[in-house]
Amino acid sequence: MSSYPYADRYPVLRGMPSEGRDREAILAELREMSTQEDAFWRTGKASGSFYCGDMDHYAFMTEAFGLYGHMNALQRDVCPSATRFEGEIIAMGLDLFNASAITDGDPVGMITSGGSGSILHAVLSYRDHAAATRGVSRPNFVKPETGHPAFDKACHLLGVELRIAPVDALTAQVDVSAMEALIDGQTIAILGSASNYGYGTIDPISALGQIALAHGVGLHVDGCLGGFILPFGEQLGYGIPAFDFRVPGVTTISADTHKYGYGLKGTSLLMFRDRALRNSQYFFQTNWTGGKYCSPGIDGSRSSGLLAATWAGMVATGRTGYLRYAKQIFSTAAAMQEAVRSHPELRMIGDPTYLFAFTSDVFDIYHVNDGLRGRGWRMNGLQYPNAIHMAVTRPQTQPGVADAWATDLAAAVDYANANRDKPAKSSGIYGGVSGGWTEAADDFIRTIMSDMLDKHQGLPPA
Repeated sequence: MSSYPYADRYPVLRGMPSEGRDREAILAELREMSTQEDAFWRTGKASGSFYCGDMDHYAFMTEAFGLYGHMNALQRDVCPSATRFEGEIIAMGLDLFNASAITDGDPVGMITSGGSGSILHAVLSYRDHAAATRGVSRPNFVKPETGHPAFDKACHLLGVELRIAPVDALTAQVDVSAMEALIDGQTIAILGSASNYGYGTIDPISALGQIALAHGVGLHVDGCLGGFILPFGEQLGYGIPAFDFRVPGVTTISADTHKYGYGLKGTSLLMFRDRALRNSQYFFQTNWTGGKYCSPGIDGSRSSGLLAATWAGMVATGRTGYLRYAKQIFSTAAAMQEAVRSHPELRMIGDPTYLFAFTSDVFDIYHVNDGLRGRGWRMNGLQYPNAIHMAVTRPQTQPGVADAWATDLAAAVDYANANRDKPAKSSGIYGGVSGGWTEAADDFIRTIMSDMLDKHQGLPPA
């Protein structure tokens, strides 16, 4: 039981408590845990995850959430503010991604529960639109190998065949010719990342757009990670290629407001070049006894609080704020990349942006990860090839963090050289620990259920 989080500090609930606890005692417990957990990432030594890092901004959005957290965005007659928040978030996104350049469609959008939600809705839209307009009955979707696994998940859930195109080992971009070769009459859409999670590289979106147009298929640009920072990197002169609605052939774009949009977790933006594509995934049930049911997406009831918090966070930041933070992040990323390049044992992968990945041809790169972990860093491990990456966020832009990176990286390289003949302790697991769920939690639940069965064994049925 000691491996279960906080079991040595707080009473462990093995079921529903018979009596409610004092609210202040509960809040004190929550404050203690959150303060301890915040203390780590606030050092700037955690890759990604905490994109904003501004506690005042978090408090501001939390207050906005609190005003609307109890309201249901599904009930727009009672809670009309949800329509304002959602509509204006979408409008801000379409503005940022240059929907004004569209001359062949009616651009629209929707708010989802996160990056995976946006990806799922995009694939659903393509599947149903292709079935309705092209008679596609055996749909397939083509993605680069570096495309996020959420596309694999979406295709699995929706019964869409997934085809995977190889990536150039040197550039870490998709092989355009190989991707085109995978397209056939049943292809609903193809994918380009801006940028991909692993390497921070941007697929050749313009070339993919031409392929999509030539074959009459959709092109989704996955900007879930980079969508709210790359436009400002382009404005700052970092050579970011066009990847948005200015590119002919781009039909949908996903961008997570909860990442470099500096919102709270739980919202993402999905934008469509044309209304007809979005409308194809609407759900209608008109003969239910409970009344006519219509849903613009998979979710039903949603808290208006997340819409309010996201809207408030974006409006409070504005273009000037996003540009200022992007300048700090790109500058810090460049300094951290330079530290990597200073070690001949390390090799940068592709042409990175705000996020960079590196490997080694000399030793197992996970030894470097082990060395960095020993100095308080929490990196993200990659595989095929083994590599580690750093997604630079605002916490890394604090004074002294980039210098600490250079110092600690040098020590980690020394550690790797000294231990190259031993197996590394770490590996490549997305999200650190199996996506946030641990075997300890599973074991804990199994133990509780076993105790409950033992307790109730022999009792008459209720």
